[in-house]
Amino acid sequence: MKEGQGRTVSEVYEETARLLNVEDAAIRAVCEIESGGRSGFLKDGRPIILFEGHIFWQELKKRGINPEKYQADYSDVLFPKWDKSSYKGGVAEYDRLNKAATIEEEAALCSASWGMFQIMGFNHKLCGYNTVREYVDAIKSDSNNHLRSFARFLKNTGIDKPLRNLDWAVFAAKYNGAGYKQNRYDEKLQNAYLKYKLH
Repeated sequence: MKEGQGRTVSEVYEETARLLNVEDAAIRAVCEIESGGRSGFLKDGRPIILFEGHIFWQELKKRGINPEKYQADYSDVLFPKWDKSSYKGGVAEYDRLNKAATIEEEAALCSASWGMFQIMGFNHKLCGYNTVREYVDAIKSDSNNHLRSFARFLKNTGIDKPLRNLDWAVFAAKYNGAGYKQNRYDEKLQNAYLKYKLH
């Protein structure tokens, strides 16, 4: 685990809560659901990621690259609609990212969610970074940057408000997207919050 300036993960949670004026239990709930309650890093020191093939499809199109040209050979990392069955989890997500990067690296980095709070690479500017590479490098370095990115992202998008109000359905819709109901993110967040609130 790469802690920032010797601080514990609990201290990172507490500072995030202070910065956003939200409950510590709410921050812990988001982290548990997004990264399984872990520090945001795999055992090998790399940030936890989840690669999204449907986002990669969109990112390639943004760059004038026709994804259909590559779909046959890259069907596990490139497809037009969200497909949960493509996820491999853990270190295997880096295999998927690296495969996608052989088509276009920047688009691939933008198509993964990163670190403790699983913020997508294409949101790098909302997290305070000019390029996705700067964002990824910051997330790789230590947990303080997970905190900073998360706080900036919520403030810059206004998503701090439903989190402050414990409006889990609105928060999940804004943070996780329209598929949150299918994944029951709002229920999972509320249950996690109640667990931390009671302890």
